[in-house]
Amino acid sequence: MTRTVRGTGLMLAGAALAAVCVASVLIGAHPLTLDQALTAFTDFRGTDSDRIVRYIRLPRTLAGLLAGVALALAGVVMQGLTRNPLAGPGLLGINAGASLAIVLAMGALSVTTPAGFVWFAFLGAAIAAACVYLLGSLGFGGATPVKLALGGAACTALWASITTAVTLLNRTTFDNFRFWVVGSLARADLESLGGTAPFIAVGAVLALVVARPLNTIAIGDDMARTLGTRLVPVRATGACAVVLLAGAAVAVAGPIGFVGLVIPHIARAVAGPDYRWVLVWSAVLGPTLLLLADIVGRVVARPQEIQVGIITAFAGAPFFLYLVRDRKVAKL
Repeated sequence: MTRTVRGTGLMLAGAALAAVCVASVLIGAHPLTLDQALTAFTDFRGTDSDRIVRYIRLPRTLAGLLAGVALALAGVVMQGLTRNPLAGPGLLGINAGASLAIVLAMGALSVTTPAGFVWFAFLGAAIAAACVYLLGSLGFGGATPVKLALGGAACTALWASITTAVTLLNRTTFDNFRFWVVGSLARADLESLGGTAPFIAVGAVLALVVARPLNTIAIGDDMARTLGTRLVPVRATGACAVVLLAGAAVAVAGPIGFVGLVIPHIARAVAGPDYRWVLVWSAVLGPTLLLLADIVGRVVARPQEIQVGIITAFAGAPFFLYLVRDRKVAKL
């Protein structure tokens, strides 16, 4: 695929993302027109539609953009570093570790905002990543994709059970947690998003820094060393990117699954194996998918809503089963 074709396709994908963002502002339990949305920005008068746009729909859309970018980029980097097509923040326990840390912060320190969550999410994500990698490294052959996946599944189950125990023992924590655990954009606010956006930006930059080395790691560690790739700094930088991206995404929207698994495969199918293009495409496709899922959740059960994490699980689970059964994926 030529650069021109890739660039044209990327512009079309960007236009689709822009359209989804507009739809996210307009569609909901209280439908709005484009004129009403524009008026909320150009001539704010405090009407119901103005407040819905400014204080509900806009933060929700921005949260979808940030979380979608973060989860997608984290998934790309994780799949590249581990050479595991099933790697993702949800499947390797990163989201579960960040969630447990946030729940402990809710119960012990009464932290209730994403701006407060973010530091605990980073700590939980980092500890989770280290535990899964150490567990996957045990035994012959080191950290193979299969052992990492099994270690991630085991750690996710352990941390999820501890999270459930903590929430059941503390009613206040349970009330706060139950709206957040399934993954939701509904509670986003501009102040909290402003506090987490810089971390996502830094994580995205680190992901782009390791893009070229990921291309050499994909052909094997020995060949990567031969080509001059310094594996330890690359993996350390990639790990920092994953912790920042996944931790911030969990702080913003909760532990949303499958976005970090599905999007890298779609981006790779469209853009080819070059991780520089895969990262850029994922940064566009990730928020597009997440916002579409959020819109679907608003309209399929009116006047109630289905949380976005439930929609992504319904969409992502069949894709995950396809990857498990498709042997060709292992060659990516």
